[in-house]
Order: sequence, then structure tokens, then C-alpha cells
Amino acid sequence: MRCILLASIVLGTAVVVPAAGASQVISTSSVSDLTLGVNDRGEAMLSYRSGGKSVHVLAWGAVNATAPVARGKQVAFTLEYDGGYEKYYEENPVAKAALARLRHLQRQMAQWTAAGNNPRRYALAPRIAAAYKELRGLRIAAEDYWKTFTCPAYHGPRLAWQVAACTAPDGSDWAVQEWQPDYGVDPTPKQAAWEVHLSHWTGALPVLTVHSNWAYARRYDHLFGTFTYDGTGVYGFRSTRTGEPLDSFGRNLYLDTFDSAYGAGWRRENSFLTHKYGGSFCYGFYPHGSHPAGKGTKYRAIIIGPGVTPDVMWHGNAPGPYNPWIQAISDLAILGLNDPQCKPV
Repeated sequence: MRCILLASIVLGTAVVVPAAGASQVISTSSVSDLTLGVNDRGEAMLSYRSGGKSVHVLAWGAVNATAPVARGKQVAFTLEYDGGYEKYYEENPVAKAALARLRHLQRQMAQWTAAGNNPRRYALAPRIAAAYKELRGLRIAAEDYWKTFTCPAYHGPRLAWQVAACTAPDGSDWAVQEWQPDYGVDPTPKQAAWEVHLSHWTGALPVLTVHSNWAYARRYDHLFGTFTYDGTGVYGFRSTRTGEPLDSFGRNLYLDTFDSAYGAGWRRENSFLTHKYGGSFCYGFYPHGSHPAGKGTKYRAIIIGPGVTPDVMWHGNAPGPYNPWIQAISDLAILGLNDPQCKPV
């Protein structure tokens, strides 16, 4: 089956480039025994076990990302969950030609058999056997294609949630990461699954910049910032009312809080889209609907990279006691986003 397929001085700011993860979803269920291999054809092979079965996923056809364009389409991998059997046997021109030759020989054999011409039949027999042998060799090669991949030493930055990473012969980097983009305060088994993401890139990673300050007369912690790639904001053009992207450019930022009213340890606070104003965002840890104020001792943000670039993670301490000087500077920084959805509060 083929599918066409995360200032600076006083604002509590962090700019994260090296912490990253894979950006195209390969599996939405937890897997085991995962390995990654690459080759000199611009392909990667992910092998893992899921539901008691071995799975081999061939990925190719995408690197990095393009800037957001209304009604455009972001780059994406082509994925085959048969380990390349379709690409290298069913759709292989060599295999198709070999099959056509076999079918032609079989028709000739039927013709000479009907005519009772045994000498011609006997002459065709070794040619038909050779055609079968050629097809069998091509089929076995396609079935075993996943075994031909290796993982050369990775020379890129250390990645958050990293499971495997390789630097391909052409110098590009591939990586696999697993994390939980959908887990909630009390996650369902499906939400608690660790998704498998794959990325392929050259050069610099996406940049997640996060500032912290306070909101509503110092009562609540507040975060704001931008998500950019190659100097351009990362954002989409269409989404549902609940914030699910409806195009290939939109990205949700997943925000977690540590030791909060939700309980000890890391808990999911919320997720929300970056804005169409340079990939900006802002969020206050005050009560949202039935959820309490999510103030914690520290926070982290995770976002899927644009295109097939790595996902990025930021984490930092809560802003601490209110400081009017820092607040005044951060208010100016919020205004500098030029985002009507983000204002000093």
C-alpha cells in the first residue's frame, strides 16, 4: 500500500535548534524493536514490531520544507509499508518487462502445444524456466530489499525523543523519534500511545523561540514566542474550530506543565496552532474551561517541524516572582510580534 504521503537577556528566553525530532507520522501506535536504515538512493527504511507483526516502511521523496503558501502543498514522504515490494517488484520496469516476456513465451507454448509441435515446445521450455527464474530473483530481491539498508554514523545534533538517527552517504540526516502528541491529563490508551515520526533534512533545523512573563496583573504565568524555519514563520491557513490543521502547513504547539494542579510530573496543559503572523503564539496558564490554572514549576513545548524537518522541543523554568521591569520589556516584545492575537495582558 502506498501513501503519498517540533532575548533574551532578561526575558527568560530560550532559542532551541538542536533539540528536534522526526516530523512525518509513520505510526500512531506504540511500537517495539525499531531500527532505521538509509541508502545512497535518498531512501530510508524503518523496521519495527507492532501488534505482534514485523513492519518494514520504505520512505523517500522529500527533504526539508517549503515556506507556507495559501492553497499550496508542503513536502511529504512517499511511504510504502511493504518494505519496497511494490516499488521494486510490482512497479519495477525490469520486473514488468520480465513478466511480459514470460507471458509471451507462455502464449507461444500454448500455441505449439495446440499444434502438436513438440520440437518447438521443447525449445521453449528452457526459455520459460529462465524467465521464471528471473522473476523469482526480482521478487526475492524486492521482498528482501529492507535488509540492504544500513545506518552510517550520525553527525547531526542530539535530538529530543531520539530513537535512531543516521547520516546518509549524500550528507543529509535522517532521524526517528517517538513522543506523545495527543496525551491528556488522563489519557486514553490511544492517546497514551507513542507516535513514531520520521524526518529528513540538510542544514539548520527549525527554531522554536519561547519567552516567559506574567499575565493579568501578575497572577498567571505566560509564554509567547515564534516558530520559524529558514527565517520564515511556520503556520497554516485553514483549521477546524478546535484547532486541528486542515492543510499541510499548520502546526500545533503542545504545551506541558510540571508539578502543577494536575498532579506531580509532566502533564499536558494544552495544544494550539501557531498564528499567521510569522509563526507567533502566546498562552496564559490561567483556568481554561473546566481545567484549573496550569501553573507549574517548569514548562516544555513540543512542535512538529514543517515539511519533513525535525520536531523541536523547548523547556524552561517558570518565570518566578513578578518583576515589573522584565514585564515591561516583555510587553514590548509581545507588541513586536505584530500579532493581533497576542497582546500584553
